[in-house]
Amino acid sequence: MKILITGASGFIGSFIVEEALKRGFETWAAVRKTSSKRYLRDERINFIELDFDDEARLTEQLRPHRFDYVVHAAGVTKCANHQDFYRVNTEGTKHFVNALLALEMPLKKFVYMSSLSIYGPIRDSIPHLDILLSDAPHPNTDYAKSKLMAESYIRKLRDKLNYTILRPTGVYGPRETDYFMMVKSIKKHSDFAVGYSQQDITFVYVSDVVQAVFLALEQQKSGGKYFLTDGEVYSSRDFSDMIREELGNPWWIRITAPVWLLRVICTVGELWGKITGKVTALNMDKFHILSQRNWRCDVGAAIHELGYEPQVKLREGVKLSIEWYKENGWI
Repeated sequence: MKILITGASGFIGSFIVEEALKRGFETWAAVRKTSSKRYLRDERINFIELDFDDEARLTEQLRPHRFDYVVHAAGVTKCANHQDFYRVNTEGTKHFVNALLALEMPLKKFVYMSSLSIYGPIRDSIPHLDILLSDAPHPNTDYAKSKLMAESYIRKLRDKLNYTILRPTGVYGPRETDYFMMVKSIKKHSDFAVGYSQQDITFVYVSDVVQAVFLALEQQKSGGKYFLTDGEVYSSRDFSDMIREELGNPWWIRITAPVWLLRVICTVGELWGKITGKVTALNMDKFHILSQRNWRCDVGAAIHELGYEPQVKLREGVKLSIEWYKENGWI
């Protein structure tokens, strides 16, 4: 079986490539000329450059190939220019799907990597209730809006494309860089939290996302949509405490900032990003993500329809991640 994985040089994509090789797939990694191949060193990997900005060129790049499976994990999570979210995540996905259909690619399954964030803060009222697949999404970031628009386009093609959509919550693990910022901060003796009201957050370890991807590839049903978490709900303090414990309990100062202060900081970061053309860690998209109080969701459909069984809870995942960061000289 021949599998194409887009976003293969990324955090999640590189792990999907590794699993595909383990399972004996003829594995093709879609990369850009500028993509790092740091985690794509296996000589069995076949590389293909794809231009998602140009549908005609993309079609020609795909024409010589016949893929049995496609996992579309390519996308951007941070942009200096907000229009790039829609150019890459929305239009790029449209171009890709259109090219596959135009070539009559004999796909057994197309898996699209979306995000829990497409729902926005729809259940932030106390007490917090699980976000349900039946809830109407109300995304409040450009990233989430662009992913939802891509989803919507794919769903319109259900009669032409056998697809499954995965909506993971915050994905963490070795090689991940965003949550790693918290690890560095705690190692340097400070922790930062936002808001004083209850915040319920969820996580999923990268290997469990990969597990779900390959379960989805095997699924005959088309049109499935699934949340992915480790099945538990945590507080931001739980996460910080686990990190600190794995770092050997360094002394620290824990700072809790009001939401209004975070808004000011992120507004300044947003303006600075526009002036410099550089992506800043704190921007208005990040503000909406950090200020959202409820990230809990119902993973029942993934368990019962896909056979998904999360294997790594947060405590073990934090331990494995920090061990990797240490072994690879990140901390």
